[in-house]
Amino acid sequence: MIRDFRPLNQPGAIEVVTDADGQPCAVRRPRWPTARRVARVQDRWRIDDEWWREKPVQRIYHALLLEDGELLVVYHDLVADAWFGQRA
Repeated sequence: MIRDFRPLNQPGAIEVVTDADGQPCAVRRPRWPTARRVARVQDRWRIDDEWWREKPVQRIYHALLLEDGELLVVYHDLVADAWFGQRA
């Protein structure tokens, strides 16, 4: 029997509305009908890795508590200038 496996907690594209300082204030996944407000940014950190490659990893992560109580980790890919999200 062959089974299809998929990675757990795989990041996916997400819409992020930021404030003037670049902090997320609302997020929307493709399957959500509307955006959800960010109640609190619980943590923020930056990853710079694989600087020797053609496309290095440069990301700013945010651990978010949404207004409905969901925890979500999002990151801004600085190389691609795109946002991605994954469950905390």
